[in-house]
Amino acid sequence: MVVANLPYYVTTPIILKLLSEDLPIRGIVCMLQKEVADRIAAKPGTKEYGSLSIAIQYYTEAETVMIVPKTVFMPQPNVDSAVIRLTRRVKPIVEVLDEDFLFTVTRACFAQRRKTILNNLTSQLPDGKSKKEHILAALEAAEVDPSRRGETLSIKEFGRLSDALLPNFK
Repeated sequence: MVVANLPYYVTTPIILKLLSEDLPIRGIVCMLQKEVADRIAAKPGTKEYGSLSIAIQYYTEAETVMIVPKTVFMPQPNVDSAVIRLTRRVKPIVEVLDEDFLFTVTRACFAQRRKTILNNLTSQLPDGKSKKEHILAALEAAEVDPSRRGETLSIKEFGRLSDALLPNFK
């Protein structure tokens, strides 16, 4: 287990590095900024849900263990903290053909949160504008409505979409 009180400005890169490497750890328990903990443990359909939620939940089961109010610290910081527990999955939540491409697709779908998945993929994937028909076909194959927004898709739906898009973008 990795147990840490992480510096808030490097929390995300440290956690992602620990999870993406094939290290023999069962999980991570750490204290971090509450807003980051909320994003890590967020569920689809919430405003906190994003590519960070997907990247971490792909590898782990994430749960907020407790909130630590700013008032318990001396000197008092400007933000509340949270302790989270990330329990490593035996295997990722969804099996995909290419993990890196899955994360490329999720980042693209959240690039501009108010845009639809179709618009984000078209503008964010390499040559997306010229491959719009391929994107539409992949969305149909993955059974994802092109007018949905990224925050409405589950990790499994992102996995299907990533696999359907892969042949035309790798």
